[in-house]
Amino acid sequence: MNRALVICGATASGKTDLAVNCALALESEVISADSQLIYKQLNIGTAKPTAAEMKGVKHHMIDVIPPNGKFSVADYCAAALPVIEGLFARGKTPVICGGTGFYINSLLFDFGYGKTAADENVRKKYALMAEEEGKDKLFSLLQTVDPQTASTLHPNDVKRVIRALEIYEVSGRRKSEQMDGQKKRFDYVAVAPNYPREVLYDRINARVDAMFNAGLVDEVKNLLADGIDENCLSMQAIGYKEVLECLKNGDNDSTMRDIIKQNTRRYAKRQITFFKKLPGIVWLEPQDISVNKVLEILNDGKH
Repeated sequence: MNRALVICGATASGKTDLAVNCALALESEVISADSQLIYKQLNIGTAKPTAAEMKGVKHHMIDVIPPNGKFSVADYCAAALPVIEGLFARGKTPVICGGTGFYINSLLFDFGYGKTAADENVRKKYALMAEEEGKDKLFSLLQTVDPQTASTLHPNDVKRVIRALEIYEVSGRRKSEQMDGQKKRFDYVAVAPNYPREVLYDRINARVDAMFNAGLVDEVKNLLADGIDENCLSMQAIGYKEVLECLKNGDNDSTMRDIIKQNTRRYAKRQITFFKKLPGIVWLEPQDISVNKVLEILNDGKH
């Protein structure tokens, strides 16, 4: 049976190193599920793994688009899913690694149209809106009422956008809240490092300090010098947006560091909350964060 290994969880929890070592043991490859690693030239602030850290393991979905490019969850899934299917075809266990929950969910689950009853009148109303006011107007409405579902769709996917709006109007609940029509694409085992909060925060603080020592501020300045618009989506990532703001204000490195550390800690909390909802996830206590333990869980097929 095809089964993937998912290594997810909070930022700075050691996912990359664990994934690389598991991929080595499995003689497989890593599929990155990180919405910042897709950007070329954004290396330091994204903690992009170096060639040495990859240890010869092939990594997918890293350095996919330029810093000023656009890349949706749907784009990610369309590019990454065939890689997983290709590994299955070769008898391999794909190792999916990252902290972007929407990316991981897009691979693991096929979100169908759901069980909420159809309402032809509601559907026709939104179809007419798309025809008369444009699909972007329709998509903007979905972003307002259900931003989580909107983040998984493309404005051109009018049928699914209309269905999501229909679910909201008919049931009074967002599609994203219902996990409407969720169906597993393939079997998986998901694990996540579970450090005590204060230990995780220490790791985050140390990572941010390392980023500054590696030249984060210069990386941002070089991106700007290369003509990358500060309003690009890539430049809104934690680490980049704070440096941009501090450079404008003339703040010092210490202020930048403190703000980035605080925002990263907040992001880590949101990641943990998100992944707690992932069906079957196994949280690894510090003493269990090892390749042997992960492979034991994988072989047992625990969910």
